[in-house]
Amino acid sequence: MQAFPGGDCRQDGKVYSDEPVKGGVMGFLSELWYGSEVWRWLLAVAVVVLVAAFFWVGVRFLLRRLSKIAEQTATQFDDLVLRLLERTKLLFLIVVAVYAGSLVVKLPDVADQVLRVLSVLALLFQAGYWGNALISYWIDRSIRDRLSSDARKATSLSAIGFVAKVVVWSVVVLIGLDNIGVDITALIAGLGVTGIAISLAVQSILGDLFASLSIVIDKPFEIDDFVVVGELSGTVEKIGLKSTRVRSLSGEQIIFGNSDLLSSRIKNYKRMNERRIVFSLGVAYETSKEKLEAIPEMVAEIVERRDDTRFDRCHFKSYGDFALLFETVYFMLIPDYAAYMDAQQVINLEIHERFDAAGIEFAYPTQTIRLEGSSRA
Repeated sequence: MQAFPGGDCRQDGKVYSDEPVKGGVMGFLSELWYGSEVWRWLLAVAVVVLVAAFFWVGVRFLLRRLSKIAEQTATQFDDLVLRLLERTKLLFLIVVAVYAGSLVVKLPDVADQVLRVLSVLALLFQAGYWGNALISYWIDRSIRDRLSSDARKATSLSAIGFVAKVVVWSVVVLIGLDNIGVDITALIAGLGVTGIAISLAVQSILGDLFASLSIVIDKPFEIDDFVVVGELSGTVEKIGLKSTRVRSLSGEQIIFGNSDLLSSRIKNYKRMNERRIVFSLGVAYETSKEKLEAIPEMVAEIVERRDDTRFDRCHFKSYGDFALLFETVYFMLIPDYAAYMDAQQVINLEIHERFDAAGIEFAYPTQTIRLEGSSRA
């Protein structure tokens, strides 16, 4: 063996070296790319692919399983989880997989910071989608549960859902801008000034919108309620975001702005448990005292004979211009107006029959002229 400078030696016509051999697969895997070995980069790619595939396949599997379970159960939890899984975005899963793969290698500071920001943004926007799913699920279920009994809530609940979604996405966008370094303090102040200007421009519309939400929460009236607003009256047909439509007794449709409607005094006749009725009778001045004393008892017997009425009182009220006036008060146990008119008709007919049998005359407008003195021839 013959030695050469640098540690090399020759034997059997071949040259050997003491330095490690560079090149080949192991050499390539040991090379540094942006601060990490090639094998670490390959491992990171494998982690990204495996994590993304695992999450995507897992979500698809859960969707299929929960869809079958939700069809067979009456519980709401599996439906909610199914709705959240449906709103899970593939981009979010990819970002999560990339972040998991980045833990294997050492990234440059700039790349590491950018990846962290992207991960936070992806999480925020995915949270926004999940928040929207929760709101939509609650709104859909509320509308489905109440639509048959209170159809007016469909539009109002949709408006509440829209406002809630706007709030959710506003929070998501503001937090996202804050994470990328935008000064949201000045932005919020600017939006506040802009919001004030817009509010002043659409003050009437916003007033009606919030009045609609107030109607939903406070429930002063509902669909099919008979209401009286000032001199106008009718049955409520529709409660919208801006206006409420009432069908009057004469047939035309009356449209009230929601804010104007709530600022008025509303009489809701459908909310009555019973209807108080007051009516008067006038008998002739020539009626005897005995007959006058018999009238309250006679009217009481007629009213108390009915099952849907409750008698309160009947009194000789006053002396009128041409009649002796009696006032009667009773209560209809059924608040329906048509039922009241039917009962009042029967009562009037029986009073007429009883008075006729007793010889009591109803008074009617008369005028007596008295002449004093006499003419002289």
